[in-house]
Amino acid sequence: MDNPIRQETVVLPGGVIEIRSTGLEPGSHVEVIICPKDAKATQKRTLSSLIGAGKGAFKTSDEADAFIRKLRDEWE
Repeated sequence: MDNPIRQETVVLPGGVIEIRSTGLEPGSHVEVIICPKDAKATQKRTLSSLIGAGKGAFKTSDEADAFIRKLRDEWE
């Protein structure tokens, strides 16, 4: 891509999107990539908010200790 053009715009009724640029020549072929800006997707998460969120993850050290104790009890 020689000179990419980046613009933000609003989707008009009927799903229409307008892009205007003096750098675009009539008849030239372009590639358009649309990246919707979703308010939920742009919210920043802190690293600490991910603790315990994954499958098999423990939120606290007490939960991890209880799990390990249970496993040890099963071995005996």
